[in-house]
Amino acid sequence: MSTALITGPTAGLGREFANQLAARGHDLILVSRRREKLQEVADELSAKHRIACEVLPADLSNRADTRAVEGRLADKDRPVDWLINNAGFGYAEPFMNTTVDQEQALLDVLVTAPMRLTHAALPGMLERGFGRIIVVSSFASWLSTGTYSAAKSWATVFVEGVSTELKDDNVNITAVCPGFIRTEFHERADMDVADVPKQLWLQPGDVVASGLRAVDHGNVICVPGKQYSALAPIARMLPRSLIRRVSAGGMSSE
Repeated sequence: MSTALITGPTAGLGREFANQLAARGHDLILVSRRREKLQEVADELSAKHRIACEVLPADLSNRADTRAVEGRLADKDRPVDWLINNAGFGYAEPFMNTTVDQEQALLDVLVTAPMRLTHAALPGMLERGFGRIIVVSSFASWLSTGTYSAAKSWATVFVEGVSTELKDDNVNITAVCPGFIRTEFHERADMDVADVPKQLWLQPGDVVASGLRAVDHGNVICVPGKQYSALAPIARMLPRSLIRRVSAGGMSSE
């Protein structure tokens, strides 16, 4: 069975990606900042699914750490056939209430890291004739909720662009664009989501299952949940002036 590298696998969607890929029998490389937490997850998954689980501590807002992950992906002697670009975070504060260093870290993790890791993984995948890449984007990529939304917009369009170069190969790339998900994301970002209707909430297991099916089938964009699948075409077609007014209340997923 092949090996999957997952960024941000210790909680939320990343943990669910690790669970489902391990259940499929894939060996895993887990990438996050905290070695102790990574090892805890690795030990649990290895024991439960009898897979090999490698830990690679790295802060993706740090260029040296990101390069170390790139090197692992590019290692031809230890091929990686699945890349899950999942790591991410967001801010509840308006743009002018954050520091420029905070904003740069956001872009490093949500934009620069997925670009660099994808660029490192693709040559080996193309040479071997097989590869699967997921970039966790967001329904917010079609809205206008500050830097987070802008970064996720980049992620979605990035996947669309790369996919056109892969159309004749058995290497698939998919942007998974969920709405609100029942994870720790909003609590960590100190976001008030008390008024979000319960019909808009998605379960992590359903989102990940949708994403894995989509990339297996070669679907470039995956919008999990019937409610969001119905809303996505509307969001894409609405005038941007209206989108700005709708987004004024804020919508950050994951």
